[in-house]
Amino acid sequence: MTKILSGAFNRRRFMQTTAVAGIAASLPLSGASAAPKKGGTMKMGKAHGSTSDTLDPGLSENGFTLALLFGLHGYLTEIGADGGVKPGVAESWEASADASSWTFKLRKGVTFHDGRELTADDVVAAINHHRGEQSTSAAGPIVKAIKDIKVENPSTVTFVLDGGNADFPFVVSDYHLAIGPSKDGKLDWKSGIGCGAYKLTRFDPGVIATFERYDGFWDDNRGHFDAVEMHCLVDLNARTTALVSGEVHAIDRLDLKTSGLLGRKPGVEINSVAGTQHYTFAMDCRAAPYNDVNVRRALKYAINREEMVEKILFGYGSVGNDVPIGPNQRFFNSEMPQTSYDPDKAKFYLKQAGMDSLSVNLSAADAAFGGAVDAAVLYQNSAKAAGIDITPVREPNDGYWSDVWMKKPFCAVYWGGRPIEDLMFSTAYQSGVAWNDSFWSNERFDELLLKARAELDEAKRREMYYEMQVILNETGGVVIPMFASYVFATSDKIGHDKFASNWDLDGERWMERWWFE
Repeated sequence: MTKILSGAFNRRRFMQTTAVAGIAASLPLSGASAAPKKGGTMKMGKAHGSTSDTLDPGLSENGFTLALLFGLHGYLTEIGADGGVKPGVAESWEASADASSWTFKLRKGVTFHDGRELTADDVVAAINHHRGEQSTSAAGPIVKAIKDIKVENPSTVTFVLDGGNADFPFVVSDYHLAIGPSKDGKLDWKSGIGCGAYKLTRFDPGVIATFERYDGFWDDNRGHFDAVEMHCLVDLNARTTALVSGEVHAIDRLDLKTSGLLGRKPGVEINSVAGTQHYTFAMDCRAAPYNDVNVRRALKYAINREEMVEKILFGYGSVGNDVPIGPNQRFFNSEMPQTSYDPDKAKFYLKQAGMDSLSVNLSAADAAFGGAVDAAVLYQNSAKAAGIDITPVREPNDGYWSDVWMKKPFCAVYWGGRPIEDLMFSTAYQSGVAWNDSFWSNERFDELLLKARAELDEAKRREMYYEMQVILNETGGVVIPMFASYVFATSDKIGHDKFASNWDLDGERWMERWWFE
């Protein structure tokens, strides 16, 4: 059976509130599941994971470690299935009049897996793990605006920012910002101890992670499985076979061209949720020939986006326009012209770069996204008409994110997107940030990013985000040909409510939200 869910953006601006409504969210399921039951061992097959994975939340970079963090740890806030910001280990929060100071009240009775109670000191240590020049965390850019963190009392913490940010409760929901226990004033991530619904019992990077339910978890409405096994199954055939044979109860990243046939298997359900996920081809703007904006524009006009959506996504997605903001998001620039396949324009920009032809390599692997190698071949074929010779290079799946991404000058990438524009831009497009995978830098873009973050007038803020998208579309170093729906398969034994759309697999919170019927 196939369940198709759509998204709709419904975020209200807020000041001094305790909750917000937000990003693209899936519609309620046509048939509601019965009340959750406790018990059983859930087995998940993930198309992610690497031998280089670590428990350090600042270095999490794929769907395997993301799901691990959500199951293991607590967060100040979280994104709910309706797309809104929900209380996490913080039960409430409020802002100063200019949104430059935010105070969070921690809920009572939250304990770590070793029985110790969570306090404001743990929150300070957890967030400070990502701050400062010595930090290696990919979340550094999104916490850079924090000037100071004050412990008001054991259950209250205040963040002082360098300017107003009406979206700050969204910021602290980021999956890197796990609230783990502190030791000598620093985040103790090596212990594997959290305050989430599940305790980690085994972590074998690139192979498996296992968990057991934490009976002391503060929320009785989550954490229904007795135990969880999360298997790293990067190979598509192995992953699909494991589901069909019953070795696992759910898998992500289906073979979209055969998903219909898979859905006909007894006991298998196919689920599709539209969200912010997008597939990209990132160019290193520091390296020739990508350091020439005309070459970058030529490559953007040399790709057939509609063909990509049809042949790679099989209709489970939509055409992209070289910006990481989806049409369901609040500040999506709907007025910006769509960049379309146009070999003549591609040739024009090549001539502007002083070239009659161009030859480049494009690295890809299924670790980047399902069908990435095929997508590189399609790109090769469409670019020929523009005098551009693209040679697809099939890279190994294992080590792709450590050895290829941000190492090779032109490569395939997937992004889950972010719930707000500021988070997406400050994570991957601001000058010098750790995950700016095109190494692109634009002074005007950076200036607008800071202004838009502090601007409380919605109309002015929209105008700035619109301009930023135009700058990125015209000069950026990332080709974004398509937005991909999250398509995953579950056993019909799995119970669930409506799926969240901010990440794959119910916002990657399947471990705590699902149950066996």
